[in-house]
Amino acid sequence: MEEQIKKILFDPVIGKIVTILIGIFIIWILIKAVQRNFISKLENSSYRYRTKKFSIFIGYILTIILITIVYSDKLGGLTIALGVAGAGIAFALQEVITSFAGWLAIMFGGFYTTSDRVQLGGIKGDVMDIGVLRTTIMEVGQWVDGDLYNGRIVLVANSFVFKEPVFNYSRDFPFLWDEIKIPIQYGSNYDKANDLFYKITQNIAADLSVQSLEKWHELQNKYLLENAQTDPMISMIGNDNWVEFTIRYVVNYKQRRSTKTKLFEQIIKEVEKTKGEIKFASATFQLVEAPDIRVKLNNPNNDR
Repeated sequence: MEEQIKKILFDPVIGKIVTILIGIFIIWILIKAVQRNFISKLENSSYRYRTKKFSIFIGYILTIILITIVYSDKLGGLTIALGVAGAGIAFALQEVITSFAGWLAIMFGGFYTTSDRVQLGGIKGDVMDIGVLRTTIMEVGQWVDGDLYNGRIVLVANSFVFKEPVFNYSRDFPFLWDEIKIPIQYGSNYDKANDLFYKITQNIAADLSVQSLEKWHELQNKYLLENAQTDPMISMIGNDNWVEFTIRYVVNYKQRRSTKTKLFEQIIKEVEKTKGEIKFASATFQLVEAPDIRVKLNNPNNDR
């Protein structure tokens, strides 16, 4: 019995397994200590999150290196077999490998970070977490009107950053140009309507125009861009039914719905104060009188 215990204790295979377990334990103790004592004290939440994710990645790499070193004397004769097996595994797991490459591109390429609003793989929402293989998104829209959460959490493979465009609503320029259309009846005071709409939009979106212009100048220092008009703009066209005013303005990507509500509230109130000088238009239908229909009935007695 004692001899069997000694054989087990001094077995090279058992010794390597114990070495690996102890090494893995030490590696992850060090990783957790670094996270607790250094990374957790970083003030920037985005940088803290990315650094924590990178430390976990380093832990996996060190674990693989440890296992390779421990079994290095056994790998010489298995080089060809491992090469063939590795090629087969790479082909079978190409989506996983692409997703891992996508994770590296996201973390170091600046595609997006946590809390950014993106559209990825046909899904639009706010990034909650960036995993090694998948990005977790809190979805907005779909059956819910406006840019509001619908409560659905979506996991999107990181490989989509190589397959489809990545729309980022908040990365470098957290503003959007939005428009609303106001139908006005023919015969209204168009000049007064134009001035009224511009004044209302200026009162509500003036601060956003200044903020967005500053951000746009920062973009121009980073990219090749022309000057952009961030002040409210009013345009007018006429069609068969009414005169259509289009109000174009800059808005924060999270405030589209609330800003549009404020604009409509003020516009409706101010138009009603004009006492008919400015009138809203609506679709109307004209019923045309039906023509007279003459019906001739044959007398059955005449057929005899």
